[in-house]
Amino acid sequence: MRLNDLDERIAHALAEDARRSYADIGSEVGLSAPAVKRRVDRLRAEGAITGFTVRVDPKALGWATEGFIEIYCSRNTSPEAIERGLKRYPEIASASTVTGDADAIVQVFAADMRHFERVLERIAGEPFVERTKSVLVLSPLLRRFSSGAPT
Repeated sequence: MRLNDLDERIAHALAEDARRSYADIGSEVGLSAPAVKRRVDRLRAEGAITGFTVRVDPKALGWATEGFIEIYCSRNTSPEAIERGLKRYPEIASASTVTGDADAIVQVFAADMRHFERVLERIAGEPFVERTKSVLVLSPLLRRFSSGAPT
């Protein structure tokens, strides 16, 4: 499903702040609050909006170290097997299969360098992992939580 311009603007507004009122969003996009609610309900029913959530700064949870780990898997490891193996790590914020030499990349948040090292060692010990390569984030420069810019 492809969103039309108005639906995209509504979705973007909700992605920036899901607690905004329908009236507030409506004044931004030129619709009444009930019209925005109907569109949001339709977008949810069609699966374009999959839910509402809160974003918590990992540092507020005591996780000040961030890094990325490239995972190189044994031959014929399926994406489902990688997902099953990584789901149990609460430190993993995201995981994706990728093009290039690595099979997957994961974003990890940890309390400190030692914690990151322990997570890296555990991931490297997974039966489907042949090797890993990691990098640490020095300064996050840009974070976006929604796709597309409002028009």
